[in-house]
Amino acid sequence: MAECPAVWAVWTWVWACKPLSLPISEPKGFIFELVSSEWGERMGLEMWLRTGLLMAILTGLLMAIGYLFGGPNVAFLMFLFAMLFNFITYWYSDKIVLSWYNARIVDETEAPELYAIVRNLAERAGLPMPRVAIIPSETPNAFATGRNPKHAVVAVTQGLLRILNRDELEGVLGHELTHIKNRDILIGTIAAAMAGAIMQLAYWARWIAIFGSYDDRDGDNIIAAILVAVLAPIAAMLIQAAISRSREFLADEGGAKLSGKPWALASALLKIEQAVRYRPMREGNPATAHMFIVNPFRGVSIANLFSTHPPTEKRIERLRKIAEEMGYVPNF
Repeated sequence: MAECPAVWAVWTWVWACKPLSLPISEPKGFIFELVSSEWGERMGLEMWLRTGLLMAILTGLLMAIGYLFGGPNVAFLMFLFAMLFNFITYWYSDKIVLSWYNARIVDETEAPELYAIVRNLAERAGLPMPRVAIIPSETPNAFATGRNPKHAVVAVTQGLLRILNRDELEGVLGHELTHIKNRDILIGTIAAAMAGAIMQLAYWARWIAIFGSYDDRDGDNIIAAILVAVLAPIAAMLIQAAISRSREFLADEGGAKLSGKPWALASALLKIEQAVRYRPMREGNPATAHMFIVNPFRGVSIANLFSTHPPTEKRIERLRKIAEEMGYVPNF
């Protein structure tokens, strides 16, 4: 087993899923039935399965990198590091993501209108009141984070509060609260932290390749560093791809119905898309792009690796159909 990093990765995946006691003979049928059952939906089994698989993939990837650089011993050390990293990302990934954007938790006295909208929508959705945060950025956008609805945070930028009217703001916040209700926030936040860590590995590997290239004795490590520098961003892209675009469509639908204003959400998406096109976000981490309602890093080349959002035009078209189903005549 120690002779091949791929075997390590497969073993780690099996180890991570073992507590679920899934039968190996018919995994697809059993998992589908279990996750789709009323009990499975109530317990959030789909979210736990996706999160566990994502953590297992990161563990296997780190072990493979360790094997490339130092063999089985380093692979085992990377396994221990991955266990620690998985623990930290589960409990503290929301705080990590908020710190990347200098987001500040506010109370009702500081942002009364914003707070009131979130509270009203949360009551309609049957959710606990999430914490509310404001990001000091003029690029309009919003995201939700946290490990579960009881520990959720809804964050909006100053730019969003500046350009949207109340109806549009309700649509955007309804979208984010739907992510919380659908339990998308845990896997989205963990994926952001993991993708960020992988990109940091790629950054370090590039420097190892550059400054280690003058010592012929380190030739093997240099080749490994080059492989990590090239393949790590691809791995980060694959992790981002695990966040299904369909979740955005579901959140749009939920936000439209929760706010009762599908046209307002469509208008907000168009405003945010146009604003991001002319003023993409420069601060923050592109690994979090999938968390925002619209990719805020458009125009930044590295953001292409993290393009997890469906086209805004398709989202607006779907909102038109939702408006018709709700009995409204769409004029957008």
